[in-house]
Formats: sequence, C-alpha cells, structure tokens
Amino acid sequence: MTLPLILLGIGLLLIMAEVLIPSLGLLGGLAAISLIGSVVLAWQESPDLGQNFLIAVCVLVPIMIMLGLKLLPKSPFTKFLVADGFSFEDGAVTDERDKDLMGKRGLVEAPLRPAGTARIAGRRVDVVTRGEMIESGVWVEVISLSGNRVEVATCEGPAENENTQEDTAPVEP
Repeated sequence: MTLPLILLGIGLLLIMAEVLIPSLGLLGGLAAISLIGSVVLAWQESPDLGQNFLIAVCVLVPIMIMLGLKLLPKSPFTKFLVADGFSFEDGAVTDERDKDLMGKRGLVEAPLRPAGTARIAGRRVDVVTRGEMIESGVWVEVISLSGNRVEVATCEGPAENENTQEDTAPVEP
C-alpha cells in the first residue's frame, strides 16, 4: 500500500508543479502517469482500496490545481511571465497638458453622462463627473486629476482671471 500512496503524493505534487512551472505539459503528463499508476496499484491490492484511491484522485486533483493557482502570483516564475506595465508614477499614461488644468473652468461640449468632453483652457478634454449628468453648454470646473482622469463639477461661470474668449470660442472641426 505504500507504493500507491507514494505515487499519489508524487502525482499531486507534479500537478501543482505543472501549474507553477511552465513545462509545456511534461509535468502534467508525468502527473497523469503517476496518478493512474497509483489507482491501478491500489486496485490490484483490493477493489475497495482502488475505488477509494480513484475518489481521492478525483477530489484532490482539482484542489491541487486551485492551490497551485493560488500560489502562482507568489511564484518566482511569475516575474518572467507577466510584464510590470506602466504606473501613474511613470508618467507614461498621463497627458502632460492635463497637469495645468486643476481649478480651471470650461464649457461642456458633449453631454456628460457621466463622461464626455469639455472645452477647458482652449482645448477639448475628455472629462468625467462624480456621477451626475451635465448637459451641453454648462460651465464646469476641474476638481481632481488622477492619471489621465479629469474630474469636473458644475460651477457658476468663468473665473474672473480666466480669458473667456478662448473658452467660448466656437468648436472647430
């Protein structure tokens, strides 16, 4: 009975290793051979033992796959499989011109439901609201900047120190 147990343990470890280590199915094939061998050897000892091993394999293999997937993000091989990507600190995902928009006011060009466009500081800017709908022609003020997200809220009109000539100019195609 020790050989079927050893083969069962090796097969389950190979299943987890297949999830964690890219082996193009080699470890999965070895795991299948080991698990089938453990069930066959257990069945040769006694049909009841073989049936118990078959049930154990059917229950433990999905558990080992889920455990391997749970451990995958912590695996050293994940660093090779997944690129780091950009972050807001890198500045690669932000428009440099958006940094100057904080506190500026402009007119809504397309209805904000809750996203749309507004003309702020003489240029069209993709903006979002905090969830409310804002119709075209309403004055808005930039209240927060996060990455490439420009959040606006309604306001009374243009600020006194802003040049309203460029905000009220007709939209050029």
